[in-house]
Amino acid sequence: MKIALDPYMFRALPIDEMVRTVAELGYEYIELSPRAEFMPFFLHPRADDARVAELKQSLRRHGVRLSSVLPLYKWSSPDETERQAAVRYWKRMIEITVELECPLMNSEFNGRPERAAESEAAFWRSLEELLPVFEREGIALNLEAHPDDFCEENAPAVDLVRAINKPWVNYLYCAPHSFHLSGPSEAGADIAAMMRYAGDKLQHVHIADSFNHKGSSGLRYILNPPGTPARIHQHLDIGQGEVDWDAFFGTLRELGFDGVATSCVFAWEERARESSAFMLDRIRKELAA
Repeated sequence: MKIALDPYMFRALPIDEMVRTVAELGYEYIELSPRAEFMPFFLHPRADDARVAELKQSLRRHGVRLSSVLPLYKWSSPDETERQAAVRYWKRMIEITVELECPLMNSEFNGRPERAAESEAAFWRSLEELLPVFEREGIALNLEAHPDDFCEENAPAVDLVRAINKPWVNYLYCAPHSFHLSGPSEAGADIAAMMRYAGDKLQHVHIADSFNHKGSSGLRYILNPPGTPARIHQHLDIGQGEVDWDAFFGTLRELGFDGVATSCVFAWEERARESSAFMLDRIRKELAA
């Protein structure tokens, strides 16, 4: 198993300083998430050969490896021009991932929930173009359901991953999304049941805490205007929210989880080092038990 840090809270640091900081915190792996000068959100990658070489040299210098690369593109957009652009961005980011000698990428379904059927059709069109590229380059892919994607819930997301029917395409369970993954009809989130449903497809977890937005009869958070389709969740330190961590870690141990476990707290940039160190210590203790 690999325990990684998503270094998004350190994104303002130069690349070498970011890698050095991750190493000083005790992490052996980085999950490379969007950075404006390397891999921005929803835009063509900015990294050229020199910047890729800089990251590779920093990783070697500080004894850290990449567990995974996490790009976010609109590859399920119902807008065909937007979808085609996203496929181009994916192809370039796959090239960069190969150059970085990283065997794994992960991402979200994207698309629009109010246009779910059109978005899923766009997703499959993108996969028709991209799956041969992943396969040729030997890059595995893990996919997660995200609030406000065309596929937001756990079971449909797992089923969609299985439908791709590739052993190297697997499922990522994101703990801070638990209360969205369980769907609107459940007051809470049966994390153990959702993870067991993923079964052998569960190869990646994102670890951070979140509050149950459905709590108190849906009044935990009050959004205006009434009926807004906005989604809300947090990426907090373990213990600061309402995720059932006994169920989460207990089920990982029950399943013999041996994939990538990424700490992905985003809420505390003012105490990013302390938060990241705390998360590593807790994850190590839980997954060694």
